[in-house]
Amino acid sequence: MFSKEEKKSLTRLLLLSIGWGIGLDRFYDGKAKEGILSIIGWSLVLGSLFYFSPCHSGVYADGVKSYSEMNVNPLALIPLGFGIWGFLRVIRKGFKLLRSFETS
Repeated sequence: MFSKEEKKSLTRLLLLSIGWGIGLDRFYDGKAKEGILSIIGWSLVLGSLFYFSPCHSGVYADGVKSYSEMNVNPLALIPLGFGIWGFLRVIRKGFKLLRSFETS
């Protein structure tokens, strides 16, 4: 039904779509170092977004009635930028895998 290259492309695309945050596609390709770096990178991005979020401290638990009164930490823009960049790279890799499926 499918050729070997098509099966490989579909498998990698499935692993990318399910496990992009933990680098399953990288581990499948035999690139353990890149997989571990992917886990560390996404953990830092998501952890720092949680840490720098405006509702993280207890100050906002009682006194603030609406989101417009919250002060946004400007340091939250750094992990947000890295997260958007990483997400765009995941989408780019997905399109690359779709093109390799189409051409095989």
